[in-house]
Amino acid sequence: MPAVLPFLELPATLRREMWAHAQAEAPRECVGVLGGQLHAGGGQAQVYLPLPNVAARPQVEYQADPAALLRALRAFRAGTLELCGIFHSHPQGPQTPSAADRAGAGYDVPYLIADLRGGTLRAFVLPGGDEVALLPASGLLPWRT
Repeated sequence: MPAVLPFLELPATLRREMWAHAQAEAPRECVGVLGGQLHAGGGQAQVYLPLPNVAARPQVEYQADPAALLRALRAFRAGTLELCGIFHSHPQGPQTPSAADRAGAGYDVPYLIADLRGGTLRAFVLPGGDEVALLPASGLLPWRT
């Protein structure tokens, strides 16, 4: 996968699932992963899997439950999907990565942030902070868990 994806296609159905998850978890940050296809020109998300946030201070940071994350990555692999994004929410903002987000970044995929206060969804490659464009999906491939 390239170091920085110029775009990530994100279907409206996944956007709705992610926002619903973020709103249901507020005032705690939520976390989840996106599976899909990656290529040199960008990526296409096809499935969203919510994960438990086990952070010590879930109102201001997230940490995906390691066992749940491993199960999600195995499910992606079994479905011939790749990890193509990590999603979390900022219930009180901001719409940009926090210092904790940058410090905890361990995957070379876009990190999507839903700012509930501002109503924005943005994506970044961390720890550097380059923004990734979120585009409507051009089409979905079937996938089942």
